[in-house]
Amino acid sequence: MKKAGVAILGLGVVGGGTYQILTEKKEYFKKTQGVDITVECVLEKNVDRALSLGIERSAVASSIEEVVSNPNVDIVVEVIGGVEPAKTFVTKALKSGKTVVTSNKELFAKHWTELEAEAKKMNAGLFFEASCVGGVPIIRTLQEGMQANKILSIKGIINGTTNYILTKMANEGSSYEEALKEAQRLGYAEFNPTADVEGFDATYKLSILSSLAFNKKICIENVYREGITAVDKEDIAYGKEMGYTLKLLGIGKDTESGVEVRVHPTFIKNSDPLASVNDSFNAVHLVGDAVGEIMLYGRGAGALPTGSAIVSDVIFAAKHDRYFYTNFENNKKGNKQTKFVGDFTSKYYIRLSVADKAGVLAKISGLFAKNNLSIQEVRQVAGSEGEAQIIIVTHLCSESLVKKTLEKLKTTAEVFAVKGTIRMED
Repeated sequence: MKKAGVAILGLGVVGGGTYQILTEKKEYFKKTQGVDITVECVLEKNVDRALSLGIERSAVASSIEEVVSNPNVDIVVEVIGGVEPAKTFVTKALKSGKTVVTSNKELFAKHWTELEAEAKKMNAGLFFEASCVGGVPIIRTLQEGMQANKILSIKGIINGTTNYILTKMANEGSSYEEALKEAQRLGYAEFNPTADVEGFDATYKLSILSSLAFNKKICIENVYREGITAVDKEDIAYGKEMGYTLKLLGIGKDTESGVEVRVHPTFIKNSDPLASVNDSFNAVHLVGDAVGEIMLYGRGAGALPTGSAIVSDVIFAAKHDRYFYTNFENNKKGNKQTKFVGDFTSKYYIRLSVADKAGVLAKISGLFAKNNLSIQEVRQVAGSEGEAQIIIVTHLCSESLVKKTLEKLKTTAEVFAVKGTIRMED
């Protein structure tokens, strides 16, 4: 029976969940996987936290040097988060020939190139299933389950915090501020929620997932990013009336014109499977040229779901003697030959506050026509005295065309304000 010694760097929520799974299921893994995995040591500043989990004081390392010099440690699990000191610790582990398993999407998205180079140099494993979509096995699906396909698109709800907030706004009519406060109370959102609500977390994940899906390095700088802080509950409500649900989506498409990768609030039809993914759950929808559509769904965060993904990597590493790395050109700035689409094409939902008088709608429609922007649907709803709300849904059009038209609208006397602009995906 193969044996493997593990060190865990960080005993926060995910580190604690990983330790729990590895220790409580030790005999189960021996029986079902044929591997004997032992947690040899942990690196945790809060010693009391380690002791409360049942870890012996002698197994609490005082430095990364103590961890990587331990001959019984084969696999180092990094669940600290952030770039430093995680990058330094992971690099030292790889330089020592240790296999690394990480859940750190920011570290991986920003420093994948250097980390993989160190792993290759030392013939060490580098695993990152838990970096994207929590317990959902999306990375192994992309690497080992979709080889027969050219993946055409990837679209997903890949941040649980924003999905919870948008669900709360849609189902209960909460404002963004109210929903965020509740998310923080429940522990879904951090005290400083910027990484989630401004789309950085989803951008890191989409960078990793689209690189694997399209077999070419997609840097975070190539991903268009827009968060949910400007989302208005009124737009969610109007969209709902029209048969749409609002989600923060990570969208990647590999087209003849080039690769497009974007993170932004998106209206999707209520019939779209992603529309029913609520609260902190995540889901990823893939389209392959051979298999067609596939969707993976599950918990995107949490001690045991994310710990499940980490332990999956630990078991895989323990059972295999040879490791595999990316087969695309994994440069720090990507491949210069990769073309990216900057002027995306989509449908648009546009809400305007306008003067409530005859001829205004005709004037706006004429402006759209003059700018070659085709309208699919128009609705007008009463506003305050002397003011009306006009909701326009466009046909497919380019970003540049919409921006040009919106600039014209802002200088139109009868238009008081552009209240909402949201992309739509059918």
